[in-house]
Amino acid sequence: MNNYSTHEGTARYRDRFKDNLAQNHFNESQNLWFSSIGFGSYLGNHDDQTDSNYQNALKHAIGLGCNHIDTAINYRFQRSERAIGSALETAFNEGTVNRDELIIATKGGYIPFDSDPPKDTRKYFIETFVEPGIASPEDIIAGSHCLTPNYIKNQLECSLKNLGIDCIDIYYLHNPEEQLRELSRESFSKRVASAFELLETKVSDGKIKIYGTATWNGYRQEPTEAGYLSLEDFVLIAKEVAGENHNFKVIQLPFNLAMPEALTLRNQPLGGVMYSVFEAAHNLGFTVIASSSLLQSQLTRNLPDFINKYLKNLNSDAQRAIQFVRSIPEITTALIGMSSVKHVDENMKVAELPPASEDDIKKLFEKA
Repeated sequence: MNNYSTHEGTARYRDRFKDNLAQNHFNESQNLWFSSIGFGSYLGNHDDQTDSNYQNALKHAIGLGCNHIDTAINYRFQRSERAIGSALETAFNEGTVNRDELIIATKGGYIPFDSDPPKDTRKYFIETFVEPGIASPEDIIAGSHCLTPNYIKNQLECSLKNLGIDCIDIYYLHNPEEQLRELSRESFSKRVASAFELLETKVSDGKIKIYGTATWNGYRQEPTEAGYLSLEDFVLIAKEVAGENHNFKVIQLPFNLAMPEALTLRNQPLGGVMYSVFEAAHNLGFTVIASSSLLQSQLTRNLPDFINKYLKNLNSDAQRAIQFVRSIPEITTALIGMSSVKHVDENMKVAELPPASEDDIKKLFEKA
């Protein structure tokens, strides 16, 4: 059995749910079948109970048709990765799912603590990163962010160990716009190129399948903003590093009822014409993953009544918010933080319905 996601494996997983989930719950991208609802793991306390909750929630979600799992090494001080790794080990051993049926993503860039905040942050950084030669103080931006190749290599190795797998399907540079707090555009581009070069090597080594950028503000800003990111510029860097067959294939960014910029803001140049992020990504052949689909639970209550008119047959505001995100054609997966079995049940009920129609989505914006 392959130690990474495959078209055959994800199609096999998709087919297990053909009788109880909507036919278009799964989306094909990068020669893989992604569930339209993905498992997020950002929020929660750094304690054993939350670890256990995530483990139980993930095993339950896999059983209900969720095969895209997203995390980051800094989430809950590495505990989210480790909780996912524990749940995966159990699922694989029990035969609930095969490795090639799951699409597992994580991120590197922030300085992560180890299970708990250290008493002496400076001592922790020196002992963990400086003395072993992984990173120097000069490599760190804004006191918490690093994208140098040696650092990303170390973080990738740590994530593989935390997750208990041999290959990560999608590896993201985490909020690379943080680097623009202190670097010039020229220096930033050079640092991204060095990181991309390292990631291309790791693809060749079989440690990752493809890579991307997971951002918060970068793709949602005007080009005049200091932290603005251009997808076209990133693609040019990837081509300079690895040619036309580069493996920079995925972007992740926030999109929800309160943050629609990726759809509505034309801020991405392609060949001299300005497009929205979604349009640019589609034209370039990128997979788009939506984060913060519920805006960290803020969209689970008190949505305007008119939304219920166009996002039909749903029982809660959380379900309506999820349905909105997964109904945007350019979005492959809407990530939802799911740290309880109860929330998994509620969220995955949406997968029983087809996405909302393009006409209903347009009416939402007209009404708003």
